[in-house]
Amino acid sequence: MSEQMNFDVVIVGAGPAGLSAAIKLKQLANQQNKNLSVCILEKGAEVGSHILSGCVFNPIALDELIPHWRELSPPIETKVTKDQFLFLTKNKALHLPTPKTMHNHGNYIISLGKLCRWLAEYAMAQGVEIFPGFAATKLLINPQNQVYGVATNSVGIDKNGNQTERYQPGIELHAKQVLLSEGCRGSLSKFAINHFQLNETAQAQTYALGVKEIWQIAPEFHQQGLVQHSIGWPLDNKTYGGSFIYHMTGHKILVGFVVGLDYQNPYLSPFKEMQRFKTHPLFKPMFASGKRLSYGARSLVEGGYQSLPKASFPGGMLIGDSAGFLNVPQIKGSHMAMKSGMLAADAILANIDKQKQISYHNLFENSWLKDELYKARNIRPGFQKGLWLGLANAAIDTYLFNGKAPWTLKHHGKDNSALKTREQVTKIEYPKPDGKVSFDLPSSLYLANVFHEENQPCHLHLKDKNIPINNNLKLYDAPEQYYCPAGVYEIIYNDNKPSLQINAQNCIHCKTCDIKDPTQNINWVPPEGGGGPNYEEM
Repeated sequence: MSEQMNFDVVIVGAGPAGLSAAIKLKQLANQQNKNLSVCILEKGAEVGSHILSGCVFNPIALDELIPHWRELSPPIETKVTKDQFLFLTKNKALHLPTPKTMHNHGNYIISLGKLCRWLAEYAMAQGVEIFPGFAATKLLINPQNQVYGVATNSVGIDKNGNQTERYQPGIELHAKQVLLSEGCRGSLSKFAINHFQLNETAQAQTYALGVKEIWQIAPEFHQQGLVQHSIGWPLDNKTYGGSFIYHMTGHKILVGFVVGLDYQNPYLSPFKEMQRFKTHPLFKPMFASGKRLSYGARSLVEGGYQSLPKASFPGGMLIGDSAGFLNVPQIKGSHMAMKSGMLAADAILANIDKQKQISYHNLFENSWLKDELYKARNIRPGFQKGLWLGLANAAIDTYLFNGKAPWTLKHHGKDNSALKTREQVTKIEYPKPDGKVSFDLPSSLYLANVFHEENQPCHLHLKDKNIPINNNLKLYDAPEQYYCPAGVYEIIYNDNKPSLQINAQNCIHCKTCDIKDPTQNINWVPPEGGGGPNYEEM
């Protein structure tokens, strides 16, 4: 028998969306003299331990949520002082005009994990209850098909898309409203979207994988407040992606490489593209002067306006990246996540006592969140024909129409359908890591502080155990062994007979396998609470 707890609102995920929703709920309740109980479940060992973002932060939503935040000493220190936009060839770098959408005046270079920890402290001071180390793994749905809470006992998904119990029962948290703030490709969010058919009228969602490191470099290479983005090498012109380098305080830089998951070559490894990028002649001396401090990776939701699902369902709402709120050309989602959480809070307080009828959807439609997503809608799909046409489309859409072109481009379709077969491509030969600028996966995972309890059931479920060999290996040379940035998937041979080995203990919860697997045979569900990476500054 599960233990039961009751709240007015349960929020799954202590990221910027969930924390902002909780704070806004308490603010509104206090203004209306209401006693509102709010709980946040966080699967990470502590708030921020699973948070990874670029992160150049736009404070527009924080200004609305906590207008006096500058007086409270938040971990927001490094103002952006300069933007650079580069096109790279193998040996050269061409400085291009920085696109209007990538101007960062008034923004800050931050650690989003640190900001979330600060927001969590602020939320708890308002009376929000936060339970880290608890993975919400099941939506509780009544016979009327309405969500009335979540459970922490882990579940799987059967072939018909139904939730199935897997571990021992844990805690049931019942609520009048459940907010799903799990980030990109959250397991409950994915289930809710499918179960309630929330994406019936939306285009297929599209994604990217971001690989990130934190470095401390020599003072002569450091320019505090500098924001650098690049396109081009090491990717070919058909593959969407690029790099970022953000110069923080303390001679630290945040460096990352992002690859669109609609790439076609099954041998492409985003992790190894990142390592290769750092060897470019423009950057190699800077990295050679420094020391790598942290490593991590996560998927990003990139479909934007065209791919937004319906964000509310009976008994709950999707907020943040769970709903797809990310501005691709700006490479920013934190401020949008925060705003979506605040809008959800407005809708809940207006409706919780049935005094008013204000929908989350209508609030979104009349917000700057919708306006920003709409203006950005044509940039990402413009790159499906290659880099140069994508840049031309972005220039026309941004400078000629200011994001209000009289058309809306369609996306390429599902990312898992984009791969060519092994016979149709040339295998990518990556250089061996030198251990100074470029590194292997084992040494990288060490810096991600990955930990999972031994002997727990595998949280990476195969719907059909024959597909990895009979389909993936046969047609694509097992792309999971290349796209995973944690070495989770490995083809091993016994007596010349191949099999797939899943090293689930390595998983850093990026969800790439759940997105990119060609037949959608891999289903990612949360492991036991507290497992996964333990990021400090990501």
